[in-house]
Amino acid sequence: MAKELDILIATSATVAFLHTLFGPDHYLPFIAMGKARRWSMLRTSMVTLIAGTGHVLGSVVLGMIGVAAGLGIQKVSQVETVRGDLAGWLFMAFGLVYMVWGLRRAWLNKPHSHPHFHLDGTSHDHVHIHKGEHLHLHEGEKKNITPWVLFVIFVLGPCEPLIPIVMYPAARGDWGELLVTVLVFSVVTILTMLALVLGTLFGLNLMPLGKMERYMHALAGGTILFSGASIVFLGW
Repeated sequence: MAKELDILIATSATVAFLHTLFGPDHYLPFIAMGKARRWSMLRTSMVTLIAGTGHVLGSVVLGMIGVAAGLGIQKVSQVETVRGDLAGWLFMAFGLVYMVWGLRRAWLNKPHSHPHFHLDGTSHDHVHIHKGEHLHLHEGEKKNITPWVLFVIFVLGPCEPLIPIVMYPAARGDWGELLVTVLVFSVVTILTMLALVLGTLFGLNLMPLGKMERYMHALAGGTILFSGASIVFLGW
């Protein structure tokens, strides 16, 4: 019994790490939005943590329903595939809309100058950005929607490798093994997500972006669009 549990733990940890590492949708959206929205490391960590927890729990609940309904791994995996396609298309839609909005914002945020003439005959150019000088209250409201959009889409996203790992102890009625397996998979998944997100953001924050700064929202949208496309067309 102890040997089987050791195998389950090792399998859960390995699969969780590799599944997260090779699934760009697990970290790229959070990196992109954290940078574009200028979230603090704490806020980025909380958004990633909450989304990662919901992501894992969604598949756990599905696995439990499959066991209770007497469904096999193949049928439950088919449901996960449908969820994956749905999440992928939603990521693509959200990314596309956000990218277009980001491009429009970048265009409106384009620096331009006006000449100023003085009575003594001297003149100078005044460079400014309208978007930066005229902020509106509803812009702050929009920022609060983004984490919830990411959360909902990410919860819908499947965690296919977890299904067989969960259903094995659940089918045998060994709830102790099930709990340990889920905890190991969840902790490794979330820690890997946090390491990738925070590590990458730390590196990006050290890089001078210069003129690219005003295109961060558009780049974030494009990154999320790519993440969705990787799910739908590449099966990542």
